[in-house]
Order: sequence, then C-alpha cells, then structure tokens
Amino acid sequence: MRRPKIAGKVQVYTGNGKGKTTCALGAGLRAAGHGLRVLMICFMKAKVAERGAGTEVNYGEFSSIQRVPNFTIIPVGRSSFVDKENPDPIDIKMAQEGLRLAQEALQGHKCDVLILDEINVAVEWRLISLEDQLDLIRMKPDDVEVIMTGRYARPEIIEAADLVTEMKEIKHYYSTEKLLARRGFEF
Repeated sequence: MRRPKIAGKVQVYTGNGKGKTTCALGAGLRAAGHGLRVLMICFMKAKVAERGAGTEVNYGEFSSIQRVPNFTIIPVGRSSFVDKENPDPIDIKMAQEGLRLAQEALQGHKCDVLILDEINVAVEWRLISLEDQLDLIRMKPDDVEVIMTGRYARPEIIEAADLVTEMKEIKHYYSTEKLLARRGFEF
C-alpha cells in the first residue's frame, strides 16, 4: 500500500472525561489502515502488571495493536502509579526515556503519526518539562502528525496545537455506581 502524503498537524485530547487515549488509538488505527507508520509512546504505563499468580498485559491495546501492521506501541512506565507529589526517580527516568524516543522518532522521521499518550500528565507531574513538550512540537517535521493526550494540557500546548478536544465528564459509573476500572474498557 502506498503511504499518502499528509500535512502533519498537532492534535491534543485533554480534559477530565474518558476517551482521550481511545480517541488517539482510533486516529492511529485509521492512519495505519491507510499505510501510515504509527508510533505510540505511552508515558506512565507499563505493558505488564503483576496479578495473582503471574503477569498479564496491563492495557488491552498493547495486545490488539500487535496485530495491526504499521502500528507500534512503546510503554515507558511502571505498573504502579506515580506519586504526583513525590515522583520516584525511576518514574522520571522512564518518562525521560519516552521523551528521548519521541525526539529520535521526529528527528529520524521514523513515523508518520506520533502519539504521545499521557504526555500532558507527565508534564503536570514534573516527569518532563513543558519546554521539552513544546520542543517536540517545534521539531515536528511538516508531514508528521503528532497527537498528545492526557488531562492537564497547558495553555501553551493548547495554543500551539492545531486541534484541541476536551473530553468532559458528565456522568461516570466510577462515581455513580462505585465501580472500579473494567478490563476491556478502562484498560
């Protein structure tokens, strides 16, 4: 399949509602279906988690995307949650590794679509700097689409983006039914 030439834009999916990562995955899936090379770097997410007697895939998309040509996901995080007030040095190191991978992907033109999942949260929690996030936008080649997800998108990122969608929670079963995250829907 011949890859179409694109005029790359910067998309941001933010807000307190559900669907930011899901939206980015959908955009990546659509792009991969047209022969574009998609790279998704997942900040603060691990591929596997310890559960019961062993390990299992932590997020369903890691398994699904393995079957999609031209779509690669790289998680750069631990299976434990990051302490927002006092991030562990390993969490900072892993986020910095994700930043380095993103920089290399853009500089080496290694993808047509670069999804930076939860990068806004990584900035808010001081795992990477706002200036580093803005530098990714500045270094973006003209024909590469960059998609950034996560709550807390800074005003500077919103200003620099070409498309910004805010997911707003109206009602969620987390609070109305006191449910926990459900396999296949939240992870």
